[in-house]
Amino acid sequence: MHQIESQIRPRLILGNKTITDVSNDICRPIENKASTMWKVGFGISLVFLALLGGTLFWTVWTGIGVWHLNNTVMWGWDITNFVFWVGIGHAGTLISAILLLFRQKWRMSINRSAEAMTIFAVMCAAVFPLFHMGRIWVGMYWVLPLPNAFGSLWVNFNSPLLWDVFAITTYFTVSLLFWYLGMIPDIATVRDRTTSKSRKFWYGFFSMGWNGSARTWHRYEIVSLILAGISTPLVLSVHTIVSMDFATSVVPGWHTTIFPPYFVAGAIFSGFGMVLTLLVIARKVMNYEEYITLEHLEAMAKVVMLTGTLVGIAYLTEFFIAAYSGVEYEQYAFINRATGPYWWAYATMMSCNLLAPQVFWFKWCRTTPWFLFMMSIIVNIGMWFERFVIIVTSLHREYIPARWVMYVPSWVEVGIFLGTMGLFFTCFFLFAKFLPVINMSEVKSILKSRE
Repeated sequence: MHQIESQIRPRLILGNKTITDVSNDICRPIENKASTMWKVGFGISLVFLALLGGTLFWTVWTGIGVWHLNNTVMWGWDITNFVFWVGIGHAGTLISAILLLFRQKWRMSINRSAEAMTIFAVMCAAVFPLFHMGRIWVGMYWVLPLPNAFGSLWVNFNSPLLWDVFAITTYFTVSLLFWYLGMIPDIATVRDRTTSKSRKFWYGFFSMGWNGSARTWHRYEIVSLILAGISTPLVLSVHTIVSMDFATSVVPGWHTTIFPPYFVAGAIFSGFGMVLTLLVIARKVMNYEEYITLEHLEAMAKVVMLTGTLVGIAYLTEFFIAAYSGVEYEQYAFINRATGPYWWAYATMMSCNLLAPQVFWFKWCRTTPWFLFMMSIIVNIGMWFERFVIIVTSLHREYIPARWVMYVPSWVEVGIFLGTMGLFFTCFFLFAKFLPVINMSEVKSILKSRE
């Protein structure tokens, strides 16, 4: 990390930018009219968001039977996409909290977008378990430990599904506070620059009376460190608890102790892949090449390569554990993954997650934006297939051959997943238009340190 920081810090400090230039550059997309590219992207996102609304309405109106779930594969695209989106949200907290505690300066130009990505990804993830309940208006509050008319009827605290509720709601709340707190100084900057009365009111309201005094900064930094300290164990705990949805079962292919660290590494891997996707686009469309530099992209590519290698080791370890266990059901589960009807999903997972990131050993691959963008898409395709392989291939052939079935998602399930993409990018486009994408106050602190 120290070596990465030493490569990136001079690039920022030795630039010709002044503090005023930083404010002008980062506030430009907020103060100017929306560009044509922003309008096109936002319009496409709204179309997919409308698809989400339509498919969820059809699911509620018709019933959960419009999904192609069955008695054997009771989890399909719904939980696959839930775990996928929760994983996407991990990189934001990692960049914001852990790298803040380690005083890594290279996080400053990318942490704001990563934090926003966390919030939006968790919102997308929440859609799937809620609507998997079927009649959501009847069942959604039963997962909460609330007093009820039946007196002694409580949720099952031994269930890892309930642990999910507590872990993810805590993660979302802390991440939202951390994201919003970090934006307060920048919102105050936008408030002081705007000439519109309505904008001045709203930015003034959300800046919470920020005045930039030494006392205000002191309290801001203390609270930031406290939230970073709280967020750090959450990075490890949330996806660990999500993995326990599987690891605490007796299903072959799920009942394994490697899942917690394996899921955490995979979450960081997919999260950094999505951060690369967003930032490669943002630096080009919003002219942020001087703030989101090639060195930032290279640092993220190195993290992707490291976590991809760890995930690949976990894949190989799973096979060894299954072979060493001597349990024929466990051994067959992994043979079926690699050679059964869903072999193509397993091959895609291995190719995208284990083999593809190894190209980042070469500097050209780590510093070429279009190639990084392509690789970030490949990473997230691979991580989606990882969740599909874990869930579907472990369920569709269980202990009794008479219950072996194939699972193919319905158009409704595909539409809901594409719709959550629309929800994610709609939120991100709105964020990029109305809030600073780059942390102005932290970038300015670097410029001040050279004066």
